[in-house]
Amino acid sequence: MEENMPMDILPEPPVTVPTDTMNPPPAAPKIVQTDAGAKDGQNKCPKCGATDISLNVNNGLLRCNFCRHEFEAEKVAGLETDISKLEGVVIGSGAQDIVADTNEILTFRCSSCGAEVVIDTASATQARCHWCRNTLSVNQQIPNGAVPDVVLPFKLKRDEAKAEIEQFVNKRQFYAHPQFKKEFAADNVLGVYLPYMIVDINAHATLAGQGEIETRRYTEGEGKDKTTYYDANLYHVERDFDIVVEGLTIESSADKLDNKASNKTNNVINSIMPFDTENSVKWNANYLKGYTSEKRDTNISQVSGVVQTQVQDISRHQANDTLTQYDRGVAWSKEDLHVKGEQWKAAYLPVWLYSYYQKNEDLMHYVAVNARTKETMGSVPIHKMKLLVVSAIVEVVGFILWLVTLPFFVNDDGEQQQWGLLFLLAGFVYYFFIYNKYRNAGARHFHEKETKATTANVRKNDVFVKERKRLRNAKMEGANNTSIRGSTV
Repeated sequence: MEENMPMDILPEPPVTVPTDTMNPPPAAPKIVQTDAGAKDGQNKCPKCGATDISLNVNNGLLRCNFCRHEFEAEKVAGLETDISKLEGVVIGSGAQDIVADTNEILTFRCSSCGAEVVIDTASATQARCHWCRNTLSVNQQIPNGAVPDVVLPFKLKRDEAKAEIEQFVNKRQFYAHPQFKKEFAADNVLGVYLPYMIVDINAHATLAGQGEIETRRYTEGEGKDKTTYYDANLYHVERDFDIVVEGLTIESSADKLDNKASNKTNNVINSIMPFDTENSVKWNANYLKGYTSEKRDTNISQVSGVVQTQVQDISRHQANDTLTQYDRGVAWSKEDLHVKGEQWKAAYLPVWLYSYYQKNEDLMHYVAVNARTKETMGSVPIHKMKLLVVSAIVEVVGFILWLVTLPFFVNDDGEQQQWGLLFLLAGFVYYFFIYNKYRNAGARHFHEKETKATTANVRKNDVFVKERKRLRNAKMEGANNTSIRGSTV
């Protein structure tokens, strides 16, 4: 008989609840002042004293545009580099909570001529003195999210980004909306530093559940009454390990963090991660010269839930390396993540961004290029009527092919094989395939696989429970060892 009994759960050991003396309240976060020694005003070339300094994209160094001297990037000091030793909560000063009533208008006195220069930090961190033409920079952090801890310099040149965007769009010309094709101009691409939180985690993961290993597969019956059955061995499975996650990257702009926005294609920006954040350098306003930026407007508390869930996803997928024998899957019933240490720093990361507003759909389309890796993803407006017509033609052709090949889909008993009916779905499959290619609504960053993570002190416990006979499903019911819960798409 078919086995429909619920999965057997081994009794859990009694849980001892720690007393307050055993579980003291967490210590206050440690704040690392990442702008130590910084002074607002002129950033001068160490060789000639000029203030006209910008990024040399070829090598990532800052370069004086007067004497052409280049100087090494400065790394942030004070943050933990060995994440396996991280304890408590460490926060870069640029990642501290935003103070709502912060005055975003700053007035500087130029040290060269004495003139007063106003900078609106909501939109810029540099201004040129209108008298002596020297550049003044905001170097000290202010609690409005405009000055991060670190910045990852642009590596991809504008012409290279244009070529990537043009190539992406040209592959989607046939069904592109006529108005979009008329107005598309890759010259409108903008280099923008978008705000992110970079998070490092030192944690201990404990997972417990059940897994199945297939032992036999067989078919009974004839014709339409054929049924495939599976026999499997059921095991109680436990995994316990230390895990270090480095450089988990989360959007910290409320607008871009909302990847389910119906009027924007924000998910394509999320999908061009990861960035090589280990190459980030200490904040210097000169890295932004020639580019735009969007300041952070979310706090750690607003994204900590996403971080927690994504780290759990990463832990679950790291455990899969020890579960290869469970070919029918594992159903975890207990997943505990004890975070021993976490480190947060605010960052500006570089993106080449092309945007197009489709008025009839009230939809903002983006084509984004990772300015470090060239990873490109985008959304192109679709001429839906054209796609529907072609899909209808494909459906008609599929129907005709089904009729013509019908004799080939009849078995020896004279009964029609159902898989031949797939021809009747040709038009629907074609429509959704093309729509996905143009819109890319499901594109996302695979944080569970692409985030750097290492495990240590892995402890495994696998206990045979029983044999299960005549199961109908090819995979274990309730298997969740490959599930994703932390995607914001």
